[in-house]
Order: sequence, then structure tokens, then C-alpha cells
Amino acid sequence: MSIEFLLTTLVIVATPGTGVLFTLAAGLTRGVRASVIAAFGCTLGIVPHMVAAITGLAAVMNTSAVAFQTLKYLGVAYLLYMAWNTLRDKGALAIPEQGQGVAPSAGRVIASAVAVNVLNPKLTIFFFAFLPQFVPTGSSNATLRMLELSGLFMAATFVVFAVYGAFAAAVRNHVISRPAVVTWMRRVFGASFVALAGRLAVQNQ
Repeated sequence: MSIEFLLTTLVIVATPGTGVLFTLAAGLTRGVRASVIAAFGCTLGIVPHMVAAITGLAAVMNTSAVAFQTLKYLGVAYLLYMAWNTLRDKGALAIPEQGQGVAPSAGRVIASAVAVNVLNPKLTIFFFAFLPQFVPTGSSNATLRMLELSGLFMAATFVVFAVYGAFAAAVRNHVISRPAVVTWMRRVFGASFVALAGRLAVQNQ
């Protein structure tokens, strides 16, 4: 395993994006367990992109404007939906009142986290462009090599996201005990999801 791959992976994974934002929100609103579940869901969301890249489907998406645009706008719509729910204090990112409310199930949090990453066409194209750079030309076990690299990328994603979430959970009590801060936090996360949706909307292949 090359040091270049490890360093590149860490930089990419640690760069804040929709997955990091979702995991931070889970840690702040629900604590460590929820942040770990969210990190796991975001990691699972990588699998379809990894499979698409390894099987060559990413090549089709990279050359098909219709396929790319369809998935892109589904992602935009989902991010806007998450922003709306966050601003309304509903859904997986809702902060329950003291002693009230029912935390969303682990399955619901995982499903939301998976959707965040699945509906991002850039991730498929990223895998398609990124993985081959670390596979020797003419390698007889290229598929196995890409699976190994993808596994490492997913492991790094889970660990880094879980660390982000644990940090958020550590300051959770200081946040949720202040209603004004909770309101401000919801607005920031809601606005961030809108901003990410806008950024995704203007991206080209």
C-alpha cells in the first residue's frame, strides 16, 4: 500500500462535505452512538460508487450527460429535503426536547447517511479516476487490487467521520442546553445543506 494513496485518501476523506456535515449533526444532536451510526451509513454509501467504478459503469456515467444530470439533480433534491427537515427540526437531525421525543432508529439514520453519498455522481467519477492511478498497468489482479484500495478508503472514511462525530458529541451538552444555540445550529446546518445542494447543482462532468 503506497504512502501516496494513504495520504491522498486522508486528505480527501477529511475534507468537509455532505458526509462530514451529516455525521457532525448526528453527533451534536444525538451523541456518540448516533455519530458512529451516521459514519457507518456514510461509509456504506460508498459501496455503490466503488462497484460502479470497478465494473466500469462509471465510464458510462462519465460519458452520458443524461445519467450524470439525473443522479445529480436527485442529489440536489435530497440535500434540499434534508435542509428543509433540519430547519423544521424534523427527521434524523431533530433535537428532542428534554425528556421528550423519540430518537430516530439506527436504520433510519443509516438510510439517510447512505442516501447522502449514493446521490453524489462526483463520487462515482472520483473512484473511476482515482483508483486506477494506484493499480499497476497490465496487472493480472487489478480488480482485487481496486477492492483492497476501496476497502482501505472506506475504513479511513469510517474512522475519520467517527472522529468528527465524537468531537461533536463531546460538546453536545454545551450546545443542547442553550435553546438559542440549538436554533442557530439548526439554521447553520440547514443553510449548509442548501449551499452543498447549490454547489452540486452547478457541477459539470
